[in-house]
Amino acid sequence: MGTVTIGVSIAVPEPHGSLLQERRTGFGDAAAHGIPTHITLLPPTEVEGGDLTAIEAHLEEVASGGRPFAMRLSGTGTFRPLSPVVFVQVVEGAEACTWLQKQVRDASGPVSRELQFPYHPHVTVAHGIDEESMDRAFAELAEYEAAWACTGFALYEQGADGVWRKLRDFAFGTSALPAQTSGRTTRGPRLPAS
Repeated sequence: MGTVTIGVSIAVPEPHGSLLQERRTGFGDAAAHGIPTHITLLPPTEVEGGDLTAIEAHLEEVASGGRPFAMRLSGTGTFRPLSPVVFVQVVEGAEACTWLQKQVRDASGPVSRELQFPYHPHVTVAHGIDEESMDRAFAELAEYEAAWACTGFALYEQGADGVWRKLRDFAFGTSALPAQTSGRTTRGPRLPAS
């Protein structure tokens, strides 16, 4: 069957996803058209095609332990000079994203892997373009804001054409968490009561 390149991410919903993808394209990022706007949980990872069934079962288990949580984006940041990336910051929901990506990459699972850099949830809006355009992306989206309730994540596969296509959605479990007496839980975070 051969190898495939997969990724796991939280999609940025509409209208925010399309708007940020259009902005990314406008900054001159040629790869933007093939990358749905997202927050990465598992970066591009090469796996055996025959392992996809086990990977999906693992992601189902991770999702069943997660709970919906508030996600909010605000302002920009950059990984320069270490990496040529400008991003919109995750200012609410970062802890939940960190928990999820650890579960996805768990050493006992089928997609265990080390990361090149420490995990930092974000939404890329410019990558690998000239410095002037990176500066423009940083400045023009500095006041950007978006918020939504995150209810799951998805598995994607990168095609030979470089375009990322969704294979499957994974919705979080819906049962309530038990009362937290110690202030800690082993389950994923959920939306606070309003």
